[in-house]
Amino acid sequence: MKSNTLTIIKKEYARFFGDKSLVFTSVIMPGLLIYLIYSLMGDGIGKIISEGANEEVTLQVENMPQSLEAMITEADSAVKIIEQPFGEEEVSLLEDKDLNMVMLRFPENFDSTIATYDPSTGELAPNVEIFHNSTNNASERVYQTLTAMLTMYEDGMSNRFDVNRIDCEVQQPYDLATDEEKGAMIWSKLLPMLIVMMLFSGTMAIAPSAIAGEKERGTIATLLVTPMRRNELALGKIVSLSSIALLSGISSFIGIALSLPKMLNTGDDVNIGFNYGVNDYIALLIVIIATVLVMASMVSILSALAKDVKNAGTLITPFMLVIMLCGLLPMLQSGVSENLAVYCIPFYNSIEVMAGVLGHELNWNAVMTTLISNLAYTGIAVWGLTRMFNSEKIMFGK
Repeated sequence: MKSNTLTIIKKEYARFFGDKSLVFTSVIMPGLLIYLIYSLMGDGIGKIISEGANEEVTLQVENMPQSLEAMITEADSAVKIIEQPFGEEEVSLLEDKDLNMVMLRFPENFDSTIATYDPSTGELAPNVEIFHNSTNNASERVYQTLTAMLTMYEDGMSNRFDVNRIDCEVQQPYDLATDEEKGAMIWSKLLPMLIVMMLFSGTMAIAPSAIAGEKERGTIATLLVTPMRRNELALGKIVSLSSIALLSGISSFIGIALSLPKMLNTGDDVNIGFNYGVNDYIALLIVIIATVLVMASMVSILSALAKDVKNAGTLITPFMLVIMLCGLLPMLQSGVSENLAVYCIPFYNSIEVMAGVLGHELNWNAVMTTLISNLAYTGIAVWGLTRMFNSEKIMFGK
């Protein structure tokens, strides 16, 4: 009995360890995937923090109190302090998300006012106002620093003043980022990865069976002996797979677009709907079509290399890893690249363009560079798949 058990164990070990692709996807790839994702996230977060910490921010202070002047000056070494009054017109400047600025207003005679304030009277405490723009990383950084510093000082003063009290008579919110900008920031971080992963899922659902499945069933031989050129067969496979995957991706995209606003509803009156124009939708459609063409091309080539559908899934899994890593990048970046060479990198170019469009930073040069480069990669893939269809060794294992 022990002998039979050992025989079965040896047989399974031989089957598993004899298949290098199975060993890679089952043993090596999980750890590699976790390492790469968390390393990329750590490096990206560290880069954002270091870049944000070095960005100079202008802090305009009105009625600077002597008791806090030294503390505010030392709060952030990258802050340039300007002591002068400001009004609504100056505060409205913060609506420009590219402006590294924070405005801080203390009540007049702040030190004497909080010294004589008695919380037991029920009167409202003096209010310190901090105006910032949450979509600007540098402005948000200084805002958080000032809020934490003033809150600690307030706790030590037995609540003799408030910071950004919401019931005070102020004509505009303290966060000058518009609802449209806040919504765009959320979409630009989340949607690119979701769109690409949905397109990939649609491609994965049909591509392996369309080529590797035909090899497994033996029907590929019938196609190859028909009176058609092999490049026509390759192009037909890629275009048909791309269109079906695109339909799947669009369906999933609509579902996400309708559900995410409800899922992300925090109770605040923040509009995170799709506030985009016709040009934005056209740019997204162009990039999605170009992306799915490259994706279907790559998956088709891997499927042609596989012996059967199961083996195709094994070969495609590392490709999925690359897609996932590219999809994570918008979450770890503070903006999109202006270097057009970046938009020649497959998949990463699509992610960058999507993030730019969804973040209201549409760049048609980037869109067209992405389209042209992805079409070129698709053409190369069609040529490669044609060569594979001409190879009896690849198609029939001879």
